[in-house]
Amino acid sequence: MGVGPVSQVGMQVIVLAGGFGTRLRPWTNHVAKPLLPMLDKTLLERVVEALPESLVDEVILAAGYKIEEMRAHFASVELPYKVTIVEETEPLGTGGAIANCRPHLRDETFCVMNGDLLSSVPVQEMLEFHKSQGGLATISLWEVEDPTRFGVCDIRENGKIYQFQEKPALEEAVSNMINAGCYILEPEVFDRMPEGPHSMERDVYTPIAAEGLLNGFAFEGHFVDAGTPESWLDGMQVCISGQRWSTGSQPEGTSWIGEGAVDDGDSKHSAIGHYSTISSGAEVVRCSILDDVIIGKNATLVECLIGKGANIGASAKLVGVVVDYDANVPEGHSQFGGKYPSTE
Repeated sequence: MGVGPVSQVGMQVIVLAGGFGTRLRPWTNHVAKPLLPMLDKTLLERVVEALPESLVDEVILAAGYKIEEMRAHFASVELPYKVTIVEETEPLGTGGAIANCRPHLRDETFCVMNGDLLSSVPVQEMLEFHKSQGGLATISLWEVEDPTRFGVCDIRENGKIYQFQEKPALEEAVSNMINAGCYILEPEVFDRMPEGPHSMERDVYTPIAAEGLLNGFAFEGHFVDAGTPESWLDGMQVCISGQRWSTGSQPEGTSWIGEGAVDDGDSKHSAIGHYSTISSGAEVVRCSILDDVIIGKNATLVECLIGKGANIGASAKLVGVVVDYDANVPEGHSQFGGKYPSTE
């Protein structure tokens, strides 16, 4: 089976962001997950960074939460691609979400990215591989030690996936190559989709794999699903290590410092948002600190997410805590894990 053309003006990219971002609450109570800032860009922009600018002319955001907020944001910023928001009024599953975007797609090859994904997948190379292989779909693949939490692919030397398993038991897994969240699809794939909500992995990839119409493209580098506090910090670290920012700086050491931010303490492997202040004697290790935050004197923060406008009192000690926007953590407060303020 042949593959369709890719427009001379670039490719359309669907970003699947239909969830509520519950794992990143309380941050996502205030801001839709695609708009959360990772250093100086939104998570959506970080997802799309995997594609060369010349390859993308439109990003179609499949979303179901805080739609008006997202429309207002993307109407107010300049990006090198058009952003179209397609609303999900009910949960549609991965396949249903893609099908819901069909009226906005041209009749040509397109790309789909999971909305939490920070990845080094070389999409241009993946597209060329897809064209050479033929078929209906190509999935990016990543090697892991434990594949039981993922979609697992049985890939052969010819680049074809002959079996697709969704979260198998370890003893039943056909390989340790997992679905890494980036897909190149042909428009004919819509003919294989059932009506209504459905899973792309279970209802589409599994049957077309049996027909030899599903390809697998393995890559190396980095692969982060930034949908949890722990993996959010992993994604932040990827951005800092790769010096992926347009504003702010890394004056010395291992942290990114936003515009107008002041670091009078000791920060390591952290992102310090615009106009935030780390007071003298404070220690900040592997934290994501958003804008307009004040960290008091002699406070200690390790692997925390600190929401915009929060105030951390002097000598507070927080380890693995997600702090809400505009929260006031009292002086001397000590907490290991969980959220502040507590939602229990």
